[in-house]
Amino acid sequence: ARFTDFAALARAQLRDVLAAWQGLGYNRRAMSMHRTAQRVVNEFNGRLPDSVEILQTFPGIGPATAGALVAFAFEQPVVFIETNIRRVFIHFFFPDRARVTDREILPLVEKTMDRGQVRTWYYALMDYGAMLPKLAPNPNRRSAHHHRQGPFLNSDRQIRGLILKALLASTHLSEEELVKIVAKQPERTETMINLLVREGFLDRDGNQLRIASGRSPADS
Repeated sequence: ARFTDFAALARAQLRDVLAAWQGLGYNRRAMSMHRTAQRVVNEFNGRLPDSVEILQTFPGIGPATAGALVAFAFEQPVVFIETNIRRVFIHFFFPDRARVTDREILPLVEKTMDRGQVRTWYYALMDYGAMLPKLAPNPNRRSAHHHRQGPFLNSDRQIRGLILKALLASTHLSEEELVKIVAKQPERTETMINLLVREGFLDRDGNQLRIASGRSPADS
């Protein structure tokens, strides 16, 4: 409702995008969406490309996301793997194997795909994969790509989120003020501040920090 199309998202200030994104996960994804919208508007006349190869050149879009976009948005018979798809194929084709790689799974996805109903086939496959852990031990634990995410509490991710949350509540803050508000280890907080500046989340003016505008060169 807030950003109704690529043009509206591309025109928005980064702080408005990050504010709307709060509670939805990694802030890096919000920045990637913002930058993607700007590139779609500036380079592709406001229309998302339907090419997996081109989509993978956008920020935050890898093979799985590009494949999903082309399959769902354009209903092209593109092969991709995400966690639920992986779970189904390990369950049925590798019942007694550990360390199963995506390279082994991809040819099976291609062979079994319903090319006449790509979108429906992937929807069904992903729904079935989401149900499987309720019936048996999660097959994805036998994937070569399986790893557990570390705890959020006291992590760098938490500190990054607290920094951005503080600056979304103020127009600007000094580094000393931010360190006090975050109330974590000062050295780690300073490291995360510097990283957020390098990544383009924050602008630094002397000792003052603020959320970057995020405007693309074509808009300036």
